[in-house]
Amino acid sequence: MSKAKVLVTGIIPEQGLTELKEVFDVFYDPEVETREWVLEHLKEYDGLLLMGTKADKELIDAGTNLKIITANGVGFDHIDIEYAKEKGIVVSNCPTGVRVPTAEMTFALLLATVRRLFFYDKVVRSGNWIDVSEQKYMGMSLQGKTLGVYGFGRIGSEVAKFCQALGMKVIYNDPHPLDAKLEAELDVKYADFDTLVKEADVITLHAPALPSTTGIFNAKVFDEMKDTAYIVNAARGVLIKQDDLIDALKNHKIAGAGLDVFETEPEVPVELRELDNVIMSPHAGTGTLEARTAIAKEASNNLISFLRDGKPSNQVNA
Repeated sequence: MSKAKVLVTGIIPEQGLTELKEVFDVFYDPEVETREWVLEHLKEYDGLLLMGTKADKELIDAGTNLKIITANGVGFDHIDIEYAKEKGIVVSNCPTGVRVPTAEMTFALLLATVRRLFFYDKVVRSGNWIDVSEQKYMGMSLQGKTLGVYGFGRIGSEVAKFCQALGMKVIYNDPHPLDAKLEAELDVKYADFDTLVKEADVITLHAPALPSTTGIFNAKVFDEMKDTAYIVNAARGVLIKQDDLIDALKNHKIAGAGLDVFETEPEVPVELRELDNVIMSPHAGTGTLEARTAIAKEASNNLISFLRDGKPSNQVNA
């Protein structure tokens, strides 16, 4: 019996593909693989481990023998999941491997933002010095402050734990509130969206990109936030209306922002790059060898579970 064929796109740590290669006939060559190459050859493959390109209708139509697409990460807004469903193709994601590293990145951005590390670093690197006894140069301490978590899933709840260790209070907003017992155990409290926006000293974003969440953090919301508050986004760039954020930062409607994702990535507007009250990273939330290896293994397990054992795992278009 011939082995199923799997195509791996993007740049993946090969140590994460070991088991996949033992089970299937795997093609992985980032130097050869381009979108044009994928469109030409995808018809030869049963499974696709997707990173670095969009699985839109054009690509899905090219996969005439395709049975499963697994995203190499938790996000799947780059995959037309409904069209894949129409074509009988399972789409899965990797929610486990991203949890801790993305929470770590969120927490790193949070600390760097409220303690103004980008500004301080820029001053020192330029050969200058400032006296942080002057209030205009001070950052914000986190102990006793309120963290507002928008999207209290795996990553959001992990960030809450990190922040509680520093003495922060936690409120959260999510379409599926926890029951009272679990809230008490986790020492968190549900808040409606307006309350979260108005009460939080730091807001961290952990929601997927959906029609209901796209652009939800906009000019109106920034006007309602405390002018001493910060926002941190390591989830999806489209959750924030970028031009509105730039205006809020330039006019000190909010104190600052930490961004790992952008509405227009990989393009980042000059206006945003020139601001001293924002710190940025290039969508690097899972950018560690440990994290990327774990995600590749999770994606491999999705493919093995379905193509070998007939059991969909982490399916997002059931």
